[in-house]
Amino acid sequence: MSTITRFEDLEIWKLARELCKIIFKITQKSEIHRRESGLRNQISIASGSIMDNIAEGFEREGNKELIQFLTIAKGSAGEVQSQLYRLKDFGYISNEEFEETLKKAKTISGSIANFIKYLKQSELKGNKFKKLLL
Repeated sequence: MSTITRFEDLEIWKLARELCKIIFKITQKSEIHRRESGLRNQISIASGSIMDNIAEGFEREGNKELIQFLTIAKGSAGEVQSQLYRLKDFGYISNEEFEETLKKAKTISGSIANFIKYLKQSELKGNKFKKLLL
């Protein structure tokens, strides 16, 4: 297993980035853009929050803080899922678009949960603690 030194190398961050791009494309549809500025902004912020919190937690260089930010990212993934239901219920996205995007959001949420579980069981405590030992 290789050591990850950049948040950009984390698979969960890559997945979150892809979801964020999909959400952006959805929110650019004319009906959503014209009629639902609040929902459009909220789902955009929540999808960006997933990738941003993964990155911020990683950059803190300690597992405890990374877990804290991953938990926030997982919450944002849940928020995106809920907002997708609203978009579907209001008729702004098709059932197919809803199902595909919801599946991606659920995959990210599950991957974050698995990463949190791994970190809690790991003996490694992050880069900041390695620096103290040098």
